[in-house]
Amino acid sequence: MKLSELKTMTQKIPDLQGEQLQQWLREYLTEIGMDPNAIYQELEMTSRYVDTHRDTSYVNAQLQLHSHTFFELLYCINDCGAEYLVGSERYRIQKGDIIFVPPGISHRPLLPEGMQEPYRRYVLWLSPEFMKQYASLFPYAFTDKQQKASMLRTAGTPWESLGDLFRNGVKEAEQQADGWEAAVIGNTMQLLTQIKRATDAQTARPLKVEQPELLDRITRYVEEHYFQPITIDELSKQFYVSNSTISHLFKQRMGVSFHRYVLQRRLIDAKTRIENGQRLEEVAAQTGFSDYSGFYRSFKHQFGISPRQYRSMQENDA
Repeated sequence: MKLSELKTMTQKIPDLQGEQLQQWLREYLTEIGMDPNAIYQELEMTSRYVDTHRDTSYVNAQLQLHSHTFFELLYCINDCGAEYLVGSERYRIQKGDIIFVPPGISHRPLLPEGMQEPYRRYVLWLSPEFMKQYASLFPYAFTDKQQKASMLRTAGTPWESLGDLFRNGVKEAEQQADGWEAAVIGNTMQLLTQIKRATDAQTARPLKVEQPELLDRITRYVEEHYFQPITIDELSKQFYVSNSTISHLFKQRMGVSFHRYVLQRRLIDAKTRIENGQRLEEVAAQTGFSDYSGFYRSFKHQFGISPRQYRSMQENDA
């Protein structure tokens, strides 16, 4: 589903706002055969180059582990006590933090229970084609280092004004005045240049990974072994905790079962492998599925289409 289609869908019900709107959206997506918990995995770009919008989340379970075929740049608008999981590394985020996630990298926010306010952010999606052209024009601005996931804290630094650039791009996209697409692209190029300067400057403050907890040790283990059989029994012996401790931990912090988390991680890798042209039977075998039929059922249940249909979509887009 393209982002523009989702916006059109929600604009048809102007009387609903906030949590009520998100609940209606979950019910509607379920009715049309889509998994509402996988919506961030399934969303596609509308523009060929740059999409930007603002997003708000109220419930942890709606934000499951996912990845994208494009680059994602996030700016945290407020302090709500959220954390962010990128791969197997967890960061505590606050207002003014910038999160950069390249294609194919698993990520998700972790929202605390009893939040006083929802998790709000500006979102910028950049197509690989746009980033390739940007790098060809300005090689200094998009090095190998910038192609890796990164976190940057701007609060209390000379780079706090970067939030204005995120906001300007979103306003252009929302108002859609004449030439707004060009304005968004120009604003994005300025933003990327400033982020590169902030990253290189000594006054910039990259976020530090949180001290490892049990959750971090388990997610790192999954990251390193998801292509192999993994059970809670095995993990309970590995980390000297009970099965119920692991189950409760994932339900409380991730909003999903441990089995569901491992499945999500496998399917994220599967989509990336399909996009890279790997044979479907090899994809199933190399992402931890015991047979192709199990992979097929899991993929179709999660994404609403078969692995072969997904491959055809990627080939058509190309």
